[in-house]
Amino acid sequence: MTQDFSYEQIDAHQHYWDPARGDYGWLTPALSTLYRRFAPDDLAPLRAQCGVARTVLVQAAPTVEETRYLLDLARHDDSIAGVVGWVPLDDPHAPDLIAELASEPKLRAVRPMLQDLPDDRWIATANIARGVEALIAHDLAFDALIFARHAEALETFLMRYPALRVVIDHGAKPPIRDGAEGSPGFAAWSRAITLLARFPQVHCKVSGLATEAAPGWSDDTIRPFIAHLLASFGAQRLMWGSDWPVLNLNGDYARWHACAQRLLAHLDVRERAAIFGGNAAAFYRLNIDPAANPAANPAG
Repeated sequence: MTQDFSYEQIDAHQHYWDPARGDYGWLTPALSTLYRRFAPDDLAPLRAQCGVARTVLVQAAPTVEETRYLLDLARHDDSIAGVVGWVPLDDPHAPDLIAELASEPKLRAVRPMLQDLPDDRWIATANIARGVEALIAHDLAFDALIFARHAEALETFLMRYPALRVVIDHGAKPPIRDGAEGSPGFAAWSRAITLLARFPQVHCKVSGLATEAAPGWSDDTIRPFIAHLLASFGAQRLMWGSDWPVLNLNGDYARWHACAQRLLAHLDVRERAAIFGGNAAAFYRLNIDPAANPAANPAG
């Protein structure tokens, strides 16, 4: 059933891909649930069921070619409000490439897929200054795909570039399978979140949590993790995302959307509007009328 919302909802994190393109190293036939083409027509009815108007489309392959593929999809689909692409930030030609890609109005951020790099401290030690400065110059943001173990290196990076807008994907992938409060995994993750939330330029996505949970997860499974994210970042620095179709590994679009709505139902309407749309629109500088989002329009 379509729900009635008084604000425009934005899914801040979803993917489209086509395995035939050949540059998704992680996407193999063994992941049978995901090993097919996913396109806007697949997501449209799921968005409609949940009242989600638009999305932020995020890269899934560390190639410029995939970023161009996503930007081409975005040109032909108004539901894609912005694209998070990939560039080789440590390449000497990164500034020129960023300038070229930034000419596409829907490119709003880049993501270097830090979780997959062999060096957990790459973000603090790599020679990426010229690339990062180009992101700032073109008003592009940075998606940080991390685990808790990356927090100290990311802290160094954040101190170095206070003008760069950064969002942590998937709540830094907490070890939900290992238990909640009282478990060593929760303690390490919660410390990392508290550390990173000290930086005012950092936002965080309420996404990917179902994937990190064991099968059969419930609201109670997810509750302590969302509670800590909310306590750390506040409603004005969180944004909801589906992580669809990766979500299909351990849930579905409507189930995850409803779970997040219930766990955040105690917030007032402006706070919910912020998390489910307004914050993504503001953080990614999406070309959306602010009047559609009460959270971004105090007079409305």
